[in-house]
Amino acid sequence: MRDKHINISEDSRLMKLVYQGVESELQINSRATALLLGLKFLVYLSLVVFFYTLIYTTDQPLLFFVAYTAYGLSAVLFGFNYAHDCSHNTVFKNKSLNSAFFIFIYTLVGAHAEAWRFRHIHSHHYAPNVKEYDTDLQITGLIRVEPGSDWHWYHRFQHWYAPLAYMTYSVYWVFIKDFLIYARDCQGKPGKPFSYHVSFWLQKIFYINYLFLLPLYFSGMEWYLVLAAFLLMHAVQSLFLLFTFFMTHHVEETVYFKADEEGYIPSSWFMNQVKSSNDFYPFSKAANFIFGGFNNHIAHHLFPHIHHVHYPELNRILYRILQENQVRPNETGFFSGIISHLAHLKKMSYQSYSV
Repeated sequence: MRDKHINISEDSRLMKLVYQGVESELQINSRATALLLGLKFLVYLSLVVFFYTLIYTTDQPLLFFVAYTAYGLSAVLFGFNYAHDCSHNTVFKNKSLNSAFFIFIYTLVGAHAEAWRFRHIHSHHYAPNVKEYDTDLQITGLIRVEPGSDWHWYHRFQHWYAPLAYMTYSVYWVFIKDFLIYARDCQGKPGKPFSYHVSFWLQKIFYINYLFLLPLYFSGMEWYLVLAAFLLMHAVQSLFLLFTFFMTHHVEETVYFKADEEGYIPSSWFMNQVKSSNDFYPFSKAANFIFGGFNNHIAHHLFPHIHHVHYPELNRILYRILQENQVRPNETGFFSGIISHLAHLKKMSYQSYSV
């Protein structure tokens, strides 16, 4: 696809400075990186295994609900820390191994891996926050995050009902959205390879069995408790997932560039990535360990080929160069990011707000 961003010489100069600075100053110790990745893998795999085992071993309903919910959060964090980087081929040198690991972890949360990866890399990373290019803007008509998008009367209250709506998202993603995308892909030309269809159905069947049917038959809990725990897990998982996602691109200071009638975007590619992304705790190794680089979102959009464990150090170089050139990166905390996102929703709740 031909790049539809415009060429701005000053942005090109700044992008060159950033890339040269990172290349010359960022020190990557391969052995230390491998040890850290191994530690992260053991931590998140242990959490997933522990809480999944607890689903079958506890006879206390309250602890059963805790186990289900904690498992769901652990699986999301596992995805943050490994699946996302695998989708960009930065965990293993072998692309097939990255792909297999990516699909495995996405299966744990029930999402169709291949469809998400295609949208993420070819749409979202190309032009974040640009209508008709970024498919992540196509979330739901209930929430209006983009200036100039369709407005409905209920959007006046969206900053109040958004947290409740967000709690339904992973159920919608796993059981409705993926199937709609799959149906569209089946009708597309050229058709998807046979392996794509096999992978889709195996992922869905595995998820439904291991996280609902097996606990239903072997946990010893009544069916309504299993169903309630499953839905509670999705509610908590969704709320955490969407607030984390939304604060990376949809807060008060992030920018939405609008393409013209010919599809040209009034921004350079570089500045599109910088101005439409938001960081939280960009220099914190602890936050990076937890969120898997999602908190370093500007760095990730500029350097998706570099693993997220290097982002705190990379950000020291990136932020310095940007600030030396009078460019202020968007930055919040986690909870202040949530507040900023809700404030953005309130601003978008007005019909007259279009720019």
